[in-house]
Amino acid sequence: MAIARAGAVFRPTPWSTAHATFYGDESASETMGGACGYGNLFSTGYGTNTAALSSVLFNDGFGCGSCYQIRCTGASACYRGSPIITVTATNLCPPNWAQPSDNGGWCNPPRVHFDMSKPAFMKIADWHAGIVPVMYRSGIRFLLQGNGYWLLAFVMNVGGGGDVARMWVKGSNTGWISMSQNWGASYQAFSRLGGQSLSFKIMSYTTSNTIIASDVAPSNWNVGLTYEATVNFH
Repeated sequence: MAIARAGAVFRPTPWSTAHATFYGDESASETMGGACGYGNLFSTGYGTNTAALSSVLFNDGFGCGSCYQIRCTGASACYRGSPIITVTATNLCPPNWAQPSDNGGWCNPPRVHFDMSKPAFMKIADWHAGIVPVMYRSGIRFLLQGNGYWLLAFVMNVGGGGDVARMWVKGSNTGWISMSQNWGASYQAFSRLGGQSLSFKIMSYTTSNTIIASDVAPSNWNVGLTYEATVNFH
């Protein structure tokens, strides 16, 4: 059992390799709707920083809403400094069995591929390239709800076995507070945590490993918003 201690330093989720293309134009109108059923991505808050996932990542829809950090690397089309963009998965990039996987069938299994909105793609590379090699990583996400005396955190994008056995929260002015399960992947704490930055400690049910996501939410966090950590189970 590898139990992490409070105050331990964790490395960010490691980068993995993939490729990225784009679809649609600069208006991103063709990205609206999609297989995840989010509808108008502007009115639902996703904007243009979105991507369609190859079926390996889409995982029959369980990949919807996942956030990925993506950077272009190893190609002349990549922008200097390899800037990082965070995109949300809102659609499926279906296989194209009429094309080989290395020439047109970019989303054919078992390829890991991101078909980004054009505005998102243009933040990491020259769009004239069409396809670029990228590195990507994802972190655990926390959707916060509640009020001044009650915090409810819905945990998403959990790596490894994808399950949570126990969870704790720590405000910048508190120690670790054990959270109880409210339902599913939602955990609650009856504490006054407003005005404090929040860290979370999560134990995996599958492996009993524990990770700490430090300072995930800033001191001015708000209910209804989702905050992403840079750590995850592997």
